[in-house]
Amino acid sequence: MMDSTFVPSWQRPLTIAESRQQLEAQQLWAAEAFITADIESLLVARSEFIDSLLHTLWQQCQFPDQGLALIAVGGFGRGTLHPGSDIDLLFVHQHPLPNAIKEKIATFIQFLWDVRLDVGHSVRTLADCREQAEAEVTVATSLLEQRYISGDAELAIALQQDTFHQFPWSSRAFYQAKQDEQQQRHQQFHGTSYNLEPNIKSSPGGLRDIQTIGWIAKRHFQTQSEESLVQFGFITAAELLELREQQRFLWRIRFALHLEAGKKEDRLLFDFQVGVAQRMGYGNTGKTAVEALMKDYFNAVAAVRELNAMLLQFFDQAILGADQSTATRNLDANFFSYNNCIAARHDRVFDRDEAFLQLFLHIARDDAIETIQAHTIRLLRSARQRLQQPLCSQPQCRQLFLELLTLPKGCGLAFQLLHEHRILAHYLPQWAQIVGQMQFDLFHAYTVDEHTFRLVRNLYRYTLPDKAEDFPLCSQLVTAMDHPEWLYIAGIFHDIAKGRGGDHSELGEQDVRHFAELHGLPEHATELVAWLVRQHLFMSVTAQKRDIHDPEVVREFAETVQTQERLNYLYCLTVADIRATNSTLWNNWKATLLENLYHATAAYFARAAQTDTPSAAREMRQRIHEHQAHAMALLLSAGYDATTIELLWGRFTADYFLRHRPEQIAWHTQYIARVESDEQLPLILVGDESNQGTTELFVYHHEQDYLFAAIAAVLEGQNLSIHDAQILATRDGYVMDTFVMLQQNGQPLTDARHIESLKQQLHDVLRSRQPVPSVQRRLPRRLRSFTVTTKIEFVPTKNKHRTAFELVALDRPGLVARVARVLQRLDLNILTAKISTVGEQAEDLFIVTTRRHEALDAEQQNELRQQIIAALEDA
Repeated sequence: MMDSTFVPSWQRPLTIAESRQQLEAQQLWAAEAFITADIESLLVARSEFIDSLLHTLWQQCQFPDQGLALIAVGGFGRGTLHPGSDIDLLFVHQHPLPNAIKEKIATFIQFLWDVRLDVGHSVRTLADCREQAEAEVTVATSLLEQRYISGDAELAIALQQDTFHQFPWSSRAFYQAKQDEQQQRHQQFHGTSYNLEPNIKSSPGGLRDIQTIGWIAKRHFQTQSEESLVQFGFITAAELLELREQQRFLWRIRFALHLEAGKKEDRLLFDFQVGVAQRMGYGNTGKTAVEALMKDYFNAVAAVRELNAMLLQFFDQAILGADQSTATRNLDANFFSYNNCIAARHDRVFDRDEAFLQLFLHIARDDAIETIQAHTIRLLRSARQRLQQPLCSQPQCRQLFLELLTLPKGCGLAFQLLHEHRILAHYLPQWAQIVGQMQFDLFHAYTVDEHTFRLVRNLYRYTLPDKAEDFPLCSQLVTAMDHPEWLYIAGIFHDIAKGRGGDHSELGEQDVRHFAELHGLPEHATELVAWLVRQHLFMSVTAQKRDIHDPEVVREFAETVQTQERLNYLYCLTVADIRATNSTLWNNWKATLLENLYHATAAYFARAAQTDTPSAAREMRQRIHEHQAHAMALLLSAGYDATTIELLWGRFTADYFLRHRPEQIAWHTQYIARVESDEQLPLILVGDESNQGTTELFVYHHEQDYLFAAIAAVLEGQNLSIHDAQILATRDGYVMDTFVMLQQNGQPLTDARHIESLKQQLHDVLRSRQPVPSVQRRLPRRLRSFTVTTKIEFVPTKNKHRTAFELVALDRPGLVARVARVLQRLDLNILTAKISTVGEQAEDLFIVTTRRHEALDAEQQNELRQQIIAALEDA
């Protein structure tokens, strides 16, 4: 049986080696004790162990008995310490310190650093403490949790009395400072508790939110006891017990995380989640164990955040004097409003289930309401726990829920609060299943429910006039819809079946059909939302992985979509979905792809409505003619001669004019026309003539073996990613390669020096003045936690002289360059490359031919598959 604590046996004099040994022994003891021990006892044991080391070292340094004291402050001052936590120390002195004492303090701290403890310290007089606390709220906060360790006890008592009787921050100022501090901290995490790699300490609903409540209470009530919150009526005994229970759970996760990481680490990264789940007793089942752990975690932080919001509002009323104004308005028999709050008129308001929905309907109808009164939140929490059946089982609730979705502002603040206070989970049983549901990829940054909420919020923002400039096409389409609520319903259900196994799109379609039947939606609405849920990924996949310049691709897409109405709904849903995945995924390149596909499909529907629908071949000829005419107009206005242009264009293939916009064609033509001999090649252009928010690299050169591989290697070495590539040959032995590229952060390349460096290196490599670079970069930290099996699938193509294949693999630095080297070894030409990354997974499309411009036979395809898999999996 484990000892109840770890008792070190310090040797005299202390040595660094022996102290490290004792620290490692204590860590091993804590790791073993963690399985069964109460978490608070482990935190206290760690703190007492460090106390004993500090006290022993203090004696060894022979500090004076009077005029100098060692005080623990901050987290260490609370007397609870995690394995990797900071140790914050305050040396308080009464008189100016002689150099000998200063040297001893330096020796003391250096010893602790050498032992590999994370120690922060300050040396101050009482007056210094007061002055620093007055200047910085963080210093004042740390002094609220001071604890005597060694030295002059009377001086320590004087500091404590000075802190509590002459605290430099009034209750009002301290409350406002801590509230501002919390709001700024929450913004660093995008205002959500549901990040897939949360910070246990600092994320919304984390340990810091619990500490904030305690700090404000200690200052306002001038007490060290949390029970004072109950005594003064700010919190019920049950709520205090719940808060402590959630704190102990979060403590256990943080303790396990420090053990697993072997250092201070408050981010529950993918790297550590399996190990933490095992230490926490969730089993050894990998993702299943992690899912169970994270669901419990997200439920805990949701409860903490709700309690935190409620208590801060009570503090606001008590400390800032915010109270119910005389200007109250009765909203109905159950609710009234005052200032910016909605409040219950009596404590039994939620005895009737429909009152839950009525509360949020009032919020949606009244622009003046910004929050729910704290006491009403308390009533809501209590009533929520009593619910036995989903609210959607009540006909009156179903009517109110549909009314909420149809209100102009129903999916604004009202829907946000419906989600935050977990009423949505009590309304829809399917939503309850995705609350806290993990997504094991790098594509999504949030849990399924948080991602879905953000999608619905994006859709709602398309209805707001002040957001119209951000996404003008979405705003135009949504505001013109007769039934935007159908779009919201599709958004709510698009991922609702994730985590159940099977195809979530198909299962989600079944769920939304049941919802539509239960809520009495018209047949047309039912078919529309069911189709949207089933096909919600279709437009994104088509835009990013297919050649949307090809009329056949547009035709196939349009035949699946079938109607302009579906296209409008699907486009808005797709944009909102991608933007809700994480804060960095959306960029102008994706926006352009989707918008181009939308307009091409809308044009197809417009032509199809005519009796004379053009064939694909006729449509291609028409598009080529339009591009040439527009480009010619641009060039003529710039002073170029039409005959010279036509002579040059006679060398270009039809594919070139089909796949480039008029602005690009004019840009390329201007520079190619100036090339008088091969000595001036390669011609390298870098810009964004098509105004797509990306960086275009255009290379005009005489035909050269393995040009794509060389360019891909240079771009990799310059830390640039390829998103699209078109490799086209002229009729007389030259190539015109166009690459769409972005920096690793998803932004276009705009730095002039970087552009010149890129152009110079490309020029030197393509002229064989320097070798093709071979850059080997380490796999990024986040990718190391994922395994993606490399797969090659050959897909049908209309052109019998070409072979298309899709590559699915773990995204990694230099992936495209590695594939290009394999194609080079096999003596294959790349015609097109579409590079798409979905989180940790690369999903790329390549179109290739043999050197004879033929498609690959079965044997060549098999060889290609084997070599690419070998090249990527050995990397």
